[in-house]
Amino acid sequence: MPQQPDQIKGRTRVTLFPLEGLTVAYTTQSSDPRGLGDIAIIAVTGAARGDDLWSLARSMWSRVSNSQEQARWILTQAARARMVRCDAYTDLPDAEWSAELDRTFHLDGLFANHETLRTGRFELLA
Repeated sequence: MPQQPDQIKGRTRVTLFPLEGLTVAYTTQSSDPRGLGDIAIIAVTGAARGDDLWSLARSMWSRVSNSQEQARWILTQAARARMVRCDAYTDLPDAEWSAELDRTFHLDGLFANHETLRTGRFELLA
C-alpha cells in the first residue's frame, strides 16, 4: 500500500544541485534532540516526482539493484553535491522550505551519517 504523503516545513541548510535533468534539494532532520541530522531529505523541485529519483538510481546500475543500493546511490549524490564546490550547485545556509515526502526508507546501516532517507517534492519558500 502506498504511503500517504507527509507535508513538512523547515528552516535549515539546503543544497540544490542538478542531477540528470532533475533539480534536487538536500537537507537533513534529526530524530532526537542531539541534532545529528540522521534523516536525509532528498527531494525534487518543479514538475518532477520523488519516484523519479528512485527510477534514476535504478537506471544507474548495469545489474539488478536493490532498494538499499539505490538509497545509498541517492545519498552519495547529495553528499557529493554538498562537499564539492561548483557553480552548478547552490548551498543555502538558512533556507525556509516545504516538502511533500512520499517515501521513507530505512537503511540497513548508517550511510553518509544517515539512517533514514525521505524523498518526495521540495519547494523553497520566500
